[in-house]
Amino acid sequence: MKNACLKTTLAMTAGVLGGQALAAGYALNEQSISGMGTSFAGRSSAADDASTLFGNPAGMARLQREEASFGIAAIHARTDISHTSSPSHVSGSNDGDMVPFTAVPMGYYVKPLDEKWAVGVGIYVPFGMISDYENGFEGRYFGDYSEVRVITVQPTVSYRFNERLSIGFGPTINRIDGQLESASLNSFTPGTNDGRVKVKGDDTALGFNVGVLYEFSPHTRAGITYHSKVKYKLEGDTRLSGGTFALLGADRKYDASLKLQTPESVDFSVTHALDDQWTLYAGATWTRWSRFEALVIENAGLPLALQGSALDPVIEDQHWHDTWAYAVGAAYKLSPQWTLRSGVAFDQSPTNNVDRSPRIPSGDRTAVSLGLAWNPSDDVTLDFAYSYLWEEDTKLNRSSPSRGAYSARYENRAHGFGAGLTYRF
Repeated sequence: MKNACLKTTLAMTAGVLGGQALAAGYALNEQSISGMGTSFAGRSSAADDASTLFGNPAGMARLQREEASFGIAAIHARTDISHTSSPSHVSGSNDGDMVPFTAVPMGYYVKPLDEKWAVGVGIYVPFGMISDYENGFEGRYFGDYSEVRVITVQPTVSYRFNERLSIGFGPTINRIDGQLESASLNSFTPGTNDGRVKVKGDDTALGFNVGVLYEFSPHTRAGITYHSKVKYKLEGDTRLSGGTFALLGADRKYDASLKLQTPESVDFSVTHALDDQWTLYAGATWTRWSRFEALVIENAGLPLALQGSALDPVIEDQHWHDTWAYAVGAAYKLSPQWTLRSGVAFDQSPTNNVDRSPRIPSGDRTAVSLGLAWNPSDDVTLDFAYSYLWEEDTKLNRSSPSRGAYSARYENRAHGFGAGLTYRF
């Protein structure tokens, strides 16, 4: 039972901030502050700075000078939980304040070698999540603490065939780690004297990103980027304590493992400069979330009393589906020093009403963004961005013989703040 929570947390670790991320599922969008200002509408075609290494590695060919970009995005989320229901013997609170103030860093370096070749390296967080429900949360048996993150290092090379066509490729080295916790229903005193399940795990795996950028004219260009799936086998331990586990003499650590794949995605966008002041962006992203069918956690060395139970192994159906995200944006150059940006995005949720979990209680979301770029000199650009997102109300209805039942309605919203610095050598 607790392991079920564990598997959920680890699975999310493969990705991102469940209900608090600015992308669907557990994916994070925050890999570029300049892109954040347009709701990432021109992610594969803008190539405004070194963060194009993630958005489209082919865009490095457009950078004329050696440059480094650094940024940080902060997310403040809030959830309203209502219409709750659980068995009469289980009580608890539903504050909804379960997402701590979270920061997402990023950094990139790009060096043009000549008119055709460029190389670079980036460090960013493509997936992640953290949720920390209050003590006594009513849905605690289905997960009350989850923390997962993926940190990626991407060395990259790009090549420009001619004035119109360029390509880029970068292998990714991905480190995932996570911790999942949940309360365990005491079979003798349901709703009180809970046990506790705590799972930790980590792994390192390889993937790749590849992109193509084509310039139809000096004013219009289009890009397409493929981010590969990444296969992980998280190894760690499951810690059982208190409650029924203590009565059975099973309150100790056990070796645990979980296989997980973060999904591949394809991003396409177009950038068009109307004139010297206005630039328009539009983009769409497809993500193959249907790979996330179930979480299966294997626990080794369980005592005889737990063998063949819900912990041996832990299986939790997810049945996520593939999604599309769409965005449009614009940039207006007030002067050589100042540029304003804005954008709006719509992102489908991969979850469904049957299998949705308190760990990732997300629904379809809409986001609006504002951005500001200041160029005090030709060498320096400071980027600032703000995003506000809201989700459709989502229903959660979970039940299990080992964890009881919990149903609720979630309404999620979040504020995102970003600041970045680009320096050209």
